[in-house]
Amino acid sequence: MKKLFLMGCLLSFAVVLFSCSSAPKVTRVDENEQIDLDENEQIDLSGNWNDTDSKLVAGEMIEDSLSRPWLENFMMKKQAKPRIIVGTILNKSDEHISTETFTKDLEIALLNSGKASFVASKDQREEIREERMDQADFSDPATVKKFGKELGADYMLKGQINTITDAAGKTTLKYYQTELELIDIETNEKVWIGQKKIKKVVGKSKYKA
Repeated sequence: MKKLFLMGCLLSFAVVLFSCSSAPKVTRVDENEQIDLDENEQIDLSGNWNDTDSKLVAGEMIEDSLSRPWLENFMMKKQAKPRIIVGTILNKSDEHISTETFTKDLEIALLNSGKASFVASKDQREEIREERMDQADFSDPATVKKFGKELGADYMLKGQINTITDAAGKTTLKYYQTELELIDIETNEKVWIGQKKIKKVVGKSKYKA
């Protein structure tokens, strides 16, 4: 009886071990690095775009944009921080990417920088305007917020996410390229264009469940 119990425990442990080992593993590498594949070594996760990529790309690209001459030129001319709105971010990749999450990460990076003000999105503005209309009908006149007091954005941030996928044997190379543009809303002038690349090597595990 004890032997059967021990064998059962060992079998359960083996199932758990192999199940955990079956998950693929991803390695993030420099976009300029050449990849040499070894058939006897497998890099063990899905490798898809995730929250880490979103925060990393948003943070680095916003930091780069706010370090460029356009910001100093604007502040010298206007004596104020620029107001920025995040426009459409297109997903042109071959996988599902939550552009809403990426947009929010861009907004967070902008606000946390302290170098720019952030203006509510189009959908948010429509909801707030409905609230003002509701206040005009039902709220104490002394507390009603007036129309025509909104602050207009100076620049709009737009962009897209692209992917290139290559495969060799059991190993796949995923290449993400994010491009952002900052556009002067009054003149349509592009004051900054940024690009961030992420390269990942994704390989299947040596073990299967």
